[in-house]
Amino acid sequence: MKKVLTDEEKVAYQRDGFLIRKAMFSPEEIALLYNTATDDSITAHSMDFRDTTGKDTKLTLWFTPGDDPFGLMSRSEKLVYAVGELLHSEPTDVCHFHSKVMQKQPLTGGAWEWHQDYGYWYKNGFLYPEAMISVMVALTEANKENGCLQVLKGSHKMQRFEHNFVGEQQGADMDFVEQAATMCDLIYCELQPGDVLFFHSNILHRSDANNSEKSRWSVISAYNMKYNKPFREKHLSCIEPIKIVDDAALLSSGTRQPVVADFLKKEEEITLHVK
Repeated sequence: MKKVLTDEEKVAYQRDGFLIRKAMFSPEEIALLYNTATDDSITAHSMDFRDTTGKDTKLTLWFTPGDDPFGLMSRSEKLVYAVGELLHSEPTDVCHFHSKVMQKQPLTGGAWEWHQDYGYWYKNGFLYPEAMISVMVALTEANKENGCLQVLKGSHKMQRFEHNFVGEQQGADMDFVEQAATMCDLIYCELQPGDVLFFHSNILHRSDANNSEKSRWSVISAYNMKYNKPFREKHLSCIEPIKIVDDAALLSSGTRQPVVADFLKKEEEITLHVK
């Protein structure tokens, strides 16, 4: 079977809770994805989530991956096979929970508070955090000035912390975060367009507001194993194995296409209603 990651990369992920693979997508692929991200079909469905300072971060989220450039990206062999390797599973058991385009606007884009993705997904009713992973593809440069992702290295081994509302976001219990920060190195995950960040569902992470004059855009695809059936989440893509496509499918799809998908509406977001 095709292998995407080296043994050293897989060991590093298990040890650290995250892995950066440089230049996993070409400049041509990123240009197509960025052009799609800025299409009205994405921006018209964006939601604002306010941080503690009153700044908003925009995101557009959908569940079922289609044949548009983002669907072909999240269904590509290189991503699905890599996810299977990191989750110790066959790629045919990998399912797509959701993808979201993160839109952090210049000077006004807000922060994301310390949290674990499973802090959210626990409230969706998923029982197995080890069956879940997030994969971020950088569409623009991500650095300290524009609010790149920060992680506490190795914090995924501490399991899930309690999460409560911080602004309109779910934030991890800060007493526990502060203790974790004394034991784990803080890493700024600076990325170039085309770099990919894989991160564990329980790793503590956050991002600062965008204080630069340039946008920071990325797309994050969340994956789940088919056996991890949630009891609250109603969208079925999370337990339907992905229809994997060849890596060449993204570019062969041609120019920017509108995304027609089952977009999430803010009022339907489970974590805004479940304590």
